[in-house]
Amino acid sequence: MKSLSRILVLLVLLAIAGGVAFLAHWDIPAPVTTVEKVIPNDRFPN
Repeated sequence: MKSLSRILVLLVLLAIAGGVAFLAHWDIPAPVTTVEKVIPNDRFPN
């Protein structure tokens, strides 16, 4: 029973380390949408 729990803990740690490594090396593309917002002239000081 003791060795089974050690194996399970090791598998969980390996899964977490694999997930962290995957996220660290994943090249997430930047968003490419253009944002246009109209700002009224009343917001700027004269």
